[in-house]
Formats: sequence, C-alpha cells, structure tokens
Amino acid sequence: MSTVPAAKPVPRVTTTALAAMKAAGEPIVMITAYDAPSARLVEGAGVDAVLVGDSLGMTVLGYESTLPVTMDDMVRATAAVSRATSRVLVVADMPFMSYQASVEDGLRNAGRLLAEGGAHAVKLEGGMAVAELVALMTDAGIPVMGHVGLTPQSVNVFGGYKLQGRDTDSALRLVEDCLALEAAGAFAVVLELVPAELAALVSEELAIPTIGIGAGAGCDGQVQVYHDLLGLGTFTPKHAKRYAEVGKAITKAVSAYTSDVRGGTFPGEANLSHLDAGVVAELERLLPLTDGED
Repeated sequence: MSTVPAAKPVPRVTTTALAAMKAAGEPIVMITAYDAPSARLVEGAGVDAVLVGDSLGMTVLGYESTLPVTMDDMVRATAAVSRATSRVLVVADMPFMSYQASVEDGLRNAGRLLAEGGAHAVKLEGGMAVAELVALMTDAGIPVMGHVGLTPQSVNVFGGYKLQGRDTDSALRLVEDCLALEAAGAFAVVLELVPAELAALVSEELAIPTIGIGAGAGCDGQVQVYHDLLGLGTFTPKHAKRYAEVGKAITKAVSAYTSDVRGGTFPGEANLSHLDAGVVAELERLLPLTDGED
C-alpha cells in the first residue's frame, strides 16, 4: 500500500533571504496587513513580507495620522498577523514615541513586538539620529528595517506629506542616513516619497535592500498599503495603484443584505434550523400555563 508523502512546509522568508533576493536582482514584494484575515489573503497571494504598519492609525482606527497609535495597538495587530501567517517575513512598525525618548525605551518596545507580537523584525523611522539605537537593537538580536525620506511620524516637522530629497543637500543627507543605517546593522531600508533617480542611486550604493513606496522602480522592492491597492479607502495616493474596487463590492453586498432583511427574503429556508415537531407541540402545550398570571 503506497502512501503519499506529506508536503514539506514552505520555509519562512528571512532577512537574509531578502538580501539574497537583492543580490539575485529579484524584486521584493511587501504589503501592509493589520489583522488575521488580511494577513492570510496577502500571504496566499505570494508576497515576500508583510508590514504591520502604524498606518493602521488611518486605515483601521480612524485617526488622521499615525501619531496616536500606541504600542498596545501595534502589539495586538502584529500578534494577529503573526498568528495568521506561516511563510512571510513579518515586520512591525515602532509607533510614535516608542523609541524617540531613550534607547532603553526603544529596546524594550522593540522586544515587545518580537516577544508579544511575534514579529520577526521591527521598522523605525530616521537615519543618523537613530543609528546608535539600531546598532544596539541588532546587537540584542532584533532585526531592524530603517525608514527614510518622508517619515510620517515627522509630518508636522515636514509641514505635510511632501517629496523629500529634492535638492543636492537634502539628497546627500538622505544618502548619509541610509549609509548610517546600513553601518549600524539594518537589514533593509524603506525609501518613502523620494525622487526615483535618488532612490535608484541609493539602491546601487547600499549592499542591503531598499524597499520603495513612492520612490520609483529603481528600488530593490516595493511596499504598498493594503487598503490603497484594494480600493478600501477614500483616497488613493499618487504612488499607489488600485488593483480592485473591494470597497464598492462590500457596499454593494451589504446593500443587498439590507434590502433582503427589510423585504423579508432573508433569512430564507436555506438559512434556518428547525425544532422537532414533537418539541414544538410540547412547548405550545406548556407555554399557555403562564396565561392570566399576574
């Protein structure tokens, strides 16, 4: 009697796997996810990495920016994504003021995202200013992804969500920030809202992968927000492309449900369960005993 051998589990994508992809010229695909259902779907679609972004503040929690997002918010979301996946690399954002006040805060909070949230790596914003913290994290066994260019936690300093590195001085500072992160041990760097030419130059300069969002095709990979790609938000940024109108499909489905309930066609017979006729008769016999009681 022959038996079919069990399928071997697909190995988890690692930080070193991303480095190998850059070396081989294979584009890295990353997308955000904030809960178990979205994490299952994007992993099933074949992405390499999932970012549990603090963008959940705007996409899920209804805030106007990422600033109100807390460590508890991030730990819960990261844990849901980690539980729902088995193959992708899970990277968790460090939210505003979880690492800016001290390196001790940064180490402690990054440790929470790995120990409690199940993340495989963390992402934090900044360049040279956070290089010391990045080095301490990597020494402590915490893989770190950097994030430069437009850093949303500094939106009030920038005066809005604006393209960064547009002149020679700011472009050189951005390159220096990236080199500092690489030297500190970061395994990759996100480049957000950076001119395509600058992003391509940085990608050539660095040995570690660059992941672009609004930074052109010259990066080693791309990351996008789940809700932007699926049409689940009210606004699609210039750097995003809508691949579906899931929001409209959801509204249409819920409208149909609403009409069925109000029209008396849902629930139908296929949606019901029934009591045995004998039980119904017994209940009808017993229930009148309460008639006329005060």
